[in-house]
Amino acid sequence: MKLRRLRLAGAAASALAVACTGPQVWASEQHETAPVPTLTWSDCQGGFECADARVPLDYREPQGRTITLAVIRKKAADPSKRKGTLFLQPGGPGNSGVDFVRGNYDDLPAALRDDFDVFGYDVRGVGRSSQVVCWDDTTYTKAVTAAKGVPGPGAYKPAVQQAADFDQACQDNAGDLLPYVGTQYVARDIDLLRQALGEDRLTYYGRSFGSYIGTVYAAMFPDRVRALALDGAYDPEHYTSRPYAYDRPQYLALDGAMGRFLDWCKADQATCGFGDGDPRAAFQKLKADLDANPVPTANGGQANGYTLVYRLMFNINEGKVIWPSFGEALRKAQQRDNTSFLLRPPSPASYDFLNPNVVVECVDKKYPTDRALLRSQVTTNAKLAPLLGPAMAYGPPTYDHQHATACVQWKGEHVSRYGGSFRAKGSAPILVIGNTGDPDTPYQDAVALSRELDNGRLLTFKAEGHTAFGRSACASDAITSYLVDLKVPARGASCADETQPPSSTPTVAPPGTTLKELRNGVSDRVDHIGSLR
Repeated sequence: MKLRRLRLAGAAASALAVACTGPQVWASEQHETAPVPTLTWSDCQGGFECADARVPLDYREPQGRTITLAVIRKKAADPSKRKGTLFLQPGGPGNSGVDFVRGNYDDLPAALRDDFDVFGYDVRGVGRSSQVVCWDDTTYTKAVTAAKGVPGPGAYKPAVQQAADFDQACQDNAGDLLPYVGTQYVARDIDLLRQALGEDRLTYYGRSFGSYIGTVYAAMFPDRVRALALDGAYDPEHYTSRPYAYDRPQYLALDGAMGRFLDWCKADQATCGFGDGDPRAAFQKLKADLDANPVPTANGGQANGYTLVYRLMFNINEGKVIWPSFGEALRKAQQRDNTSFLLRPPSPASYDFLNPNVVVECVDKKYPTDRALLRSQVTTNAKLAPLLGPAMAYGPPTYDHQHATACVQWKGEHVSRYGGSFRAKGSAPILVIGNTGDPDTPYQDAVALSRELDNGRLLTFKAEGHTAFGRSACASDAITSYLVDLKVPARGASCADETQPPSSTPTVAPPGTTLKELRNGVSDRVDHIGSLR
């Protein structure tokens, strides 16, 4: 499928930009309902069916203009066992749900493939559903090429200006869509899709940001929940209303994971082979050396210390199994060998992910506008997370950890933001999964969500890396049993079966990981569930 820009239909009398200065009046108060989309399915290869779903652009005008969402499904492999439809929601914001289903279907447990139609879609503003583009590929490439792994003492002001430039580009290039990509509207879309598929209640697996989408759905429609598995969960109160309190733990979790890798590297020099006995000092020196003398890449670009940090930030999500590969890749980087996967600059596929990643979070979050507070928070985050934090804190708008500079200056409206409560009172049991060493969504977030929900149950995976499904046989079995048979793990349940670091760099993916970046390095932002089969 080709990417589709914003397609709007229906009533065109009202302006797209709607002021958000007064109380919102929703369809339920106006006795209006949004029409349930009609899904006309067609074959899209590999046994999958695809369709378009037209939903309201602005749910305050449910009969007005529409936006078209791309959807995909594969019917239950055993119709005699079919229980309904399983929604799969990837991380992000910014990952394609269509690609998530297509790319992960074969690795799902047989029980899920047998018992459910497996369904996914590109949320509004992502992929085939009117992709948000603020900076084009050329502008993004220029920004990340100029970024540093070790920013200098004067890095704060240029970072704020660069974020302001990004915000303006968003308004210039996607201003008609920006107010409407927040997660409240995404949850409303899911409820219409649920009805379009003929489901009375929702069965859902969401990972990372997909867990937050599921959280908002449960909060808004608690009586329509059959089963929600929220893997790599967010603390929703911090995320939406206390974003600095959300950002700080992310910086600390990411740096903590990197620090634990470097500690292992020092303890097992024979396997790691990086650092000559002091991997931390060697890593800091390597960033500075690459900044001073970038490595030419095969496509004519260049890789520097920022490139190194960017690649580490995403790949460290694989957990301990990737640690020997990090050691080899860091050694190659020291040798200025551009075949190191840590010296592969962000690509256009990354930018397709990063543009909506920034935009959605700036719509969903409410940062204080105090510039002195911004400076204090950003500079403190950089100091508290010295391994990877400075590059993110003072870099261009990219991933979660450094959205503050853009979001504090955001001029767009927040009409599609959901602000709480997140109790989901009266819902069926909701399964929350958290990893103790998660570098992306800190474990304390999962604990907080399980307590916030009226009927939440926490499953702990004692492991490094991001999310548990597909990486832990124990957690995968528990999640599958919950989705299929509604069996909720016992209180205090935990899993401790993370794959340990191999004794040498793996050439094929060990159980519970994909090593996608290492194997080919072509597809930058396809969210992969690990395969345990």
